[in-house]
Amino acid sequence: MNNLVSLNGNDVFTNSKVVSEGTGIRHDKLKESIRKHESKLKKLGKLSTSYGGESTGGRRLEVYDLNEQQATFLITLLKNTDKVVDFKLELVRQFYEMRRFILERQSSEWIATRYQGKLTRKAETDTIQKLVEYAKIQGSTHSDKLYITYSKLANSVTGISKRDDATITQLNNLELVENIILHVIDAEILMDKHYKEIYQDCKKRLETFKDIAYLTQQKTG
Repeated sequence: MNNLVSLNGNDVFTNSKVVSEGTGIRHDKLKESIRKHESKLKKLGKLSTSYGGESTGGRRLEVYDLNEQQATFLITLLKNTDKVVDFKLELVRQFYEMRRFILERQSSEWIATRYQGKLTRKAETDTIQKLVEYAKIQGSTHSDKLYITYSKLANSVTGISKRDDATITQLNNLELVENIILHVIDAEILMDKHYKEIYQDCKKRLETFKDIAYLTQQKTG
């Protein structure tokens, strides 16, 4: 049960589709309950809808967006099967973690860490620019995509989808990862390695980093 909640500005939301999938309750039945208690839910905030994928009939699936209070109220109405109880526990935990992150993101430490990360990102981007030109010389016709390729690699290693939504720990790890990338690229361009081999070497180096970072986290956690 990953990513049950999402961040929008300084507020946290889930939606009826997430609740339906997490509890095993049919989405149409859940929406009936929401409509039945609509007046109460609106007292806890704006009750809006969005679209999340397709329904079984191929039509766009309309979902209700729920803030923390609305979601908490809704799940109190559900029968406490084992699956529902497990979902409630995880939803409450994720709401709490996201609230804690919102406070962290407002701290001077987070702001300073994010700024330092941007400086490292600029240095990495300059290095990738050299790699783009290097790859063109080696015959690459899509070397401009290397920016995206290396960004995806760094983000996947650190578990980041959006940098402004990353924790201080993730930002620190990201800075280390991007330093590793830029140093490997610089060193291996001097060694005349093929640009595809440079990527594979970066990936191997980062896999080692990821293992070490995980073990460190386990010891300190």
